[in-house]
Amino acid sequence: MKHAKPKRVCLFLFIALIAGMLAALCIGRYSMPLSTVVQSLFSPGQLSETGVRVWTLTDTVVWNVRLPRILMAVLIGAGLSVSGVSLQAMFGNPLVSSHVLGVSYSAGFGAALGILLFNNFLYIQILATAMGFVGMLMTYRMSRRKGQSSTLMLVLSGVIVGAVFEALTSLIKFVADPEQKLPAITYWLMGTISGTDWLDILKAAPLIIMAIAVLWMLRWRLNVVSLREDEAIATGIRLKQTRMLIIIATTVIASVTVSFCGVIAFIGLAVPHLMRMLCGNDHRVLLTACCFGGGIFLLLIDTMARSITASEIPLSILTAIVGAPIFAMLLHKTGGAWDD
Repeated sequence: MKHAKPKRVCLFLFIALIAGMLAALCIGRYSMPLSTVVQSLFSPGQLSETGVRVWTLTDTVVWNVRLPRILMAVLIGAGLSVSGVSLQAMFGNPLVSSHVLGVSYSAGFGAALGILLFNNFLYIQILATAMGFVGMLMTYRMSRRKGQSSTLMLVLSGVIVGAVFEALTSLIKFVADPEQKLPAITYWLMGTISGTDWLDILKAAPLIIMAIAVLWMLRWRLNVVSLREDEAIATGIRLKQTRMLIIIATTVIASVTVSFCGVIAFIGLAVPHLMRMLCGNDHRVLLTACCFGGGIFLLLIDTMARSITASEIPLSILTAIVGAPIFAMLLHKTGGAWDD
C-alpha cells in the first residue's frame, strides 16, 4: 500500500486536532458560536461599571466546564494510542493493546475497591493507580522463567492476571450495595470524563505526558524491538531494558487513565492500526501520528457522549460502537498483518 507523506499526515492531524478542540468548545447543550468562544479564550469576562472584569456564563462554560474536559480527552486519547502502538511494536503484533498486560483490569479492580470502601475521590485514584502497578508487577514476575521473560510468557501472564482481577472486580460488584455503590462502580468502569476540572488536569497531565515522552524518546528503538528477538539483539540495543521502559510507561498511562476516567477500551487498538495505514510502520513518525490521532478520536467520542442525548453516554459504549466497525474494516483490508 502506498502511504501519504508521513510529515504531511502529522501536520494534517495536528490541524484537525486544533479545529476539533475549537468545535468541541462550541458544541453541547449550551451551544455557542465560534466567535464567542474565541473571544472568551483570549479575553474572558466583561468590564463592569466599577472597572472589575466579571466572568459571564459563557466564560464559565468555556473555561471551567468544557476546556478541562477537552484537554483531558485529548490527553487520555493520545496516551492510550501511543501506549497501544508501543506495545504492538514490542510484541511484534498489530492486534494487541494495553489490556494485554492485565493493567487495565487490575487498575479497574483498584477503582472498584476504592468506591466500595471510600467516598473520597483521591483514595479511588490512589488505589486504581497502585493496583495498576501491582498488576504489572504480577504479570512480569509470573512471566519470568529461569531468570528470563519472553514475549509469549508476558502475553500469557497478562491474560491470567487480567482474568484474576476481572473476577475480583465481579466479586466487588456482587457484595456492593445495589442502590448506591454498585451503580457507581458500574458507571465508573464504563468510562467517563464528566466532572473533570483543572485540578484533575494538574494531577493527571504530568504523569501521562512524562510516559508519552519516554515512549517518544524510544521511538527509533520501537522499530528494532518489533523485529525478531535475535535480530533485535544483533543491533546492539539493550532489549530487556527497552522492553521494561515500554512496560512501565504504558502501565503509567493505563493506570492513570483508569484512576481518573475509568476503563476506556478500543483506542489503543484501532487508532494505531489506522495511523499505520496512513503513514507506514516507521515509529519515528507513527508515534507522533498516533498521539494526534488518539486525541482526535477520544475528543470526537467524548463530544458525542455529552451531546447526542440528554443523559451522558459512557465512553466505552461509544468507543466500541464507533471503533469496532472501523477496526473490522481495517482488519479485513490488511488481514491483521504488518502493512509494508
